[in-house]
Amino acid sequence: MNAKTTQRRYDLDWLRVLGILLVFAFHSSRFYNLEGWNVTNDILYSSVEAWVLFSSSFMMPLMFVASGASLFYALGKGGFGKFLKDKVLRLLVPLLVGALTHLSFQSYLWDKTHGLFSGNYFQYLPHYYPYAINWFGGHLWYLWYLFVFSLMLYPLLRWFKGNGSGFLSRLGGWLGKGGAVYILALPILLLYLLPSEFPLMDMNGGYPYLMYLFFLLWGFMLVSDERLQDSIRRSRWVSLSVGLALVVGFIIVYNQIADPSVMSPSLFLAGTMRVFGGWICVLAIFGLGMQYLTTRTPKLDYANEAVLPFYIFHQTILLVVGYFVLQWGIPDVLEWAVIVVISFVIIMALYEFVVRHFNVIRFLFGMKPIIRPAIAQPEVQISEASRTV
Repeated sequence: MNAKTTQRRYDLDWLRVLGILLVFAFHSSRFYNLEGWNVTNDILYSSVEAWVLFSSSFMMPLMFVASGASLFYALGKGGFGKFLKDKVLRLLVPLLVGALTHLSFQSYLWDKTHGLFSGNYFQYLPHYYPYAINWFGGHLWYLWYLFVFSLMLYPLLRWFKGNGSGFLSRLGGWLGKGGAVYILALPILLLYLLPSEFPLMDMNGGYPYLMYLFFLLWGFMLVSDERLQDSIRRSRWVSLSVGLALVVGFIIVYNQIADPSVMSPSLFLAGTMRVFGGWICVLAIFGLGMQYLTTRTPKLDYANEAVLPFYIFHQTILLVVGYFVLQWGIPDVLEWAVIVVISFVIIMALYEFVVRHFNVIRFLFGMKPIIRPAIAQPEVQISEASRTV
């Protein structure tokens, strides 16, 4: 039983908004975790590292699963040409604009704080721009891989919506029985058996890039069948309990490993707990969204439209604000709060006053143009006498 593709899914809108806020919170903490970042505080905290490990277990999987779900509802609207145009405008344009503009701040701050460059920002730009198009670093890697993976999956997804709809329906029915949907974590886990030199096995956001291809496909499948969605919704609290237990268990086991770069039984156990825990947490979040986040509000409409510009701006603004605030010498908790508040206000001000109301800027940020109503022409009454010449 395939899900209807014409009804607006407000739960997906809510999940996109909440997902971006989670990403914002995650990146705001990166000044303080042990791994290090473009800009870091003098004191780093193991507790913040635990938060980073916890949130990254399901954060980017959630983003790709939500994107895959959106693909299910968007795919029937035109052929490949329209699909490609939409992905270019929605993903590639803001990616290229970011690479040519504000991502230079992220690159500069990395090189400056890591002793690779000592001049000012404007002196740095000649070093940055020869490589700008090739530098899809920072946080906008998500847009690039979402674009590439969407095109890679397009033939399969079109088949699912056409001649393969029967197969997709049977698969959805099977996955909706007895928690079978949890097994979808297994193919993702098996990717860890690939050598690190294998294409797309570099890590970002907590997982190798290749795994996000599967999360995108799983998102498409999750919303394709009403029986599967009913199962996910009914199991939401069980999924939340199991998922959180596995993720916490992963953190405990991982922190006991002396050298995470060397494969060991403990590392394999930690990886298994993380993949299954992260996936089951995503299912729990989807189930909770289906149950409780089904209402459209003006705030949701505003926030949903702001999601992409907010995401594009957020890491650059956080890094620039953090670079200066970290020099104030105030207590770290207050320091973090100041960075979060100032960054959030700047991002929203940029969206509201620079992006939202101007179609040219909206285009550069992957947004659809504002369609303004045509000005009505005044009706002119013509007398019968004036009709004759």
